[in-house]
Amino acid sequence: MIMINEVTKTFQDKKQFVTALKHVTFSVKKGETVGLLGENGAGKTTLLRTIATLLAPSEGTVTVAGFNTIADPNEIKKRIGVLFGGETGLYDRLTARENLEYFAMLYGLSKHETKVRINDLAKMFGMKDYLDRKVGKFSKGMRQKVAIARTLIHDPEIILFDEPTTGLDITSSNVFRQLVHQLKSEGKTIVFSSHIMEEVALLCDNVAMMHKGELVHHGNLEKLYQSESTRDLNYIFMSKLVRRDENYAS
Repeated sequence: MIMINEVTKTFQDKKQFVTALKHVTFSVKKGETVGLLGENGAGKTTLLRTIATLLAPSEGTVTVAGFNTIADPNEIKKRIGVLFGGETGLYDRLTARENLEYFAMLYGLSKHETKVRINDLAKMFGMKDYLDRKVGKFSKGMRQKVAIARTLIHDPEIILFDEPTTGLDITSSNVFRQLVHQLKSEGKTIVFSSHIMEEVALLCDNVAMMHKGELVHHGNLEKLYQSESTRDLNYIFMSKLVRRDENYAS
């Protein structure tokens, strides 16, 4: 479903070049839920933006649903839903409903399909009470719910979330987790970044650990627990970094 092959991404910062991704290679199968783990600056958002066709790799290739991100970006955009942390993509002067209707129109949904999808998503996220209020006066949690609904309005087969529970209270975070379980049951392919180990442990089949632009580990969570003889994902992540640094030093 998603194939990332030897992807490197370099940015120019003033007169210096910064490498955000270094020869990253792994794949995501159809129906898998993969958690991207790593500290701030590890390259998680850059990788998600590259998968979403928003950034072109400096080296390597990314294919999504059989389409190359450089050659066929429009085909990929039809099949993915994307939400980046801190970027809701909503228009403050429009109501929540009007925002969702606008994005549904961009994806070519009919009026009937749009109405059904909005009603379903409003019920799922408990948004009916403020669906016809302007987004500009919403709390951060309310905006995030509408933004997640906007991401799912066209019923995409592949969903990319970047720090999706940032700014959400406990109740809203639980709603998001229930949503991921529902999407998994529908066979959706999900990749989401997080620094919350418990969230990844609860929701993901596989995990991809990143550090300073490099892939430290990728694989099945249960197999990882078995090989490390612990289910403490935070401990596993930190020990992976320590072992990596020791290997570089030797």
